[in-house]
Amino acid sequence: MDAETALRPGADRTGGMRNAGSPTPAMFPPPESLRPTLVGRDFVVSAGHPIVAQVMAEVMARGGTAVDAGVAGGLLSNVVQVDMCNLGGVAPTLIRPAGDTETWVIDGVGPWGREVTLDAFLARHEGTMPLGSPAGVVPAAFDAWCTALARFGTWRLADVLAPAIDYARNGFPLDRGTATALELLGNGFSAYESSRAVYWPAGRPPRPGEVLRQSDLARTLARLAACDTGDREAGIARARTLFYEGEIAEELIAFHRATGGWLTRDDLAAYESPVQRAPRVAFRGWEVATPGTVGQGPVLLQALGILEGLPLERHARGSADHLHLVAEALKQGFAERERAYADPAFAATTLEALLAPGHLAALRDAILPEAALPGAAEAPAPGQGRFDTTYVAAADAAGNVFSSMPSDTIDGAPIVPGLGFFVSPRGVQSRLDPDHPACLGPGKRPRLTPAPAIATNAATGEALALGCPGGDVIVQSMLQSFVDMVCFGMTPQQAVEAPRVATFSHPGSFHPHPAFPKRVAVEGRIAPDVREALAERGHVIHDWPDWEFDAGAVSIAGTRVMHAGGAPVLVAAADPRRIAYAAGR
Repeated sequence: MDAETALRPGADRTGGMRNAGSPTPAMFPPPESLRPTLVGRDFVVSAGHPIVAQVMAEVMARGGTAVDAGVAGGLLSNVVQVDMCNLGGVAPTLIRPAGDTETWVIDGVGPWGREVTLDAFLARHEGTMPLGSPAGVVPAAFDAWCTALARFGTWRLADVLAPAIDYARNGFPLDRGTATALELLGNGFSAYESSRAVYWPAGRPPRPGEVLRQSDLARTLARLAACDTGDREAGIARARTLFYEGEIAEELIAFHRATGGWLTRDDLAAYESPVQRAPRVAFRGWEVATPGTVGQGPVLLQALGILEGLPLERHARGSADHLHLVAEALKQGFAERERAYADPAFAATTLEALLAPGHLAALRDAILPEAALPGAAEAPAPGQGRFDTTYVAAADAAGNVFSSMPSDTIDGAPIVPGLGFFVSPRGVQSRLDPDHPACLGPGKRPRLTPAPAIATNAATGEALALGCPGGDVIVQSMLQSFVDMVCFGMTPQQAVEAPRVATFSHPGSFHPHPAFPKRVAVEGRIAPDVREALAERGHVIHDWPDWEFDAGAVSIAGTRVMHAGGAPVLVAAADPRRIAYAAGR
């Protein structure tokens, strides 16, 4: 059959003409997933917003590395995803440089001021944890971007800032989801006159298609870019000094103190993000790295370490047996978080002890055939969780891999007039119990939820950045997507789309730390008989819709072997539960 015949309607693509109405199936199968797993030659990216993914791709198309693109994407996220992150917020970051056998972590989390004490805080705020300036900790995101760019990047600061300046100054049309978020978050930021002026400029929630401009933020970013003269690293250092020690710091602290904050100029000037070897755990030939116990990343590591010794592959993917083991391993990890995780400078338990094989084996042995309460929360606690994070991932053909989780939303603290950003309110993740490991204290960092990861396989040469928004669901969704790829052979895009569960037995990370013992949220695409079997094991089933927003949105970018014996190629995936998008070339 010639090419012309093969293209005619009714042509049998198996080698001949088929009759109309013939039951002969078409040659090609249906799509493996709603979106394709992107495959690239030069680079791939995945981000929490389509504009961010596009700009990151443009950076690498212009010769930037994955690190350059990641920093540009993080800064731009602070402009176009104001509902999820902020320049004055946090940005835990992992980097795997080309040719390096190590994954490096920049914690990107600032501490409480040196003036605050628990007794003083409780006295001033009548025993509770208010939002706004009182919960402010040192803004760490900008220092994280500067550190990543200076040590691992190649571009100048002014160049990675340029897209963020453009979108802040000239604005961008709001998609329906972001417009809805600005309406909902207005329940919080409408209490702040300075925030209303920026995000509700017409005195009402903005509508889809209306343009959001952030003039003060654009001027601040331009001031930082203007520091970039002469030597590349010296330009980055000058911008950092302006932010943490210069006029910007002075303006920031003056407003922060006037609105009830605890930070001082000295607190900002003393801050810097160390670069450290990332903790990691082995799982099925892979090595998975996250930030340490200043965040919840080790929940992912401990749960994977527990599952490493369990026969997941014997069970069908999505079966009650599979999901029970996942939920119980995560519950053990969250119980450990509640028991021991804290700023390492103040922690009584080391991360080495938490990840020790013998300790993980003991946690594994504690998993029972029925749902358990491993000390995470013995009784319900009221409250509502918060879901406020985004993610950027990038990988290039040279072998650089970047994974970062910018966070903090505009309902948490007032925008500083003239600067266009706020002081991170991440103190709300600290505890007010003096006996709790994550209790607030002078110079102590709160224990965060953002937890980017990088997984590597030395035997195959694969390296994957993965991350997800969603508060306490972050590490749960990441774990399930990673297990789906490694244990059940899913493609990256299939893995981020697959239906998931989430446990809420543990106290939530945000004040007032709600808990729902034995609750497992189950997406609607999970079969009724599986739900029934989980309930029979003692899980309290909470129904989610088919594509639940609060189940997060996993993004993946890196290298993956696509067939047995093949070489790794660049791949990217983005979860359709939110507006995450991937790109590549």
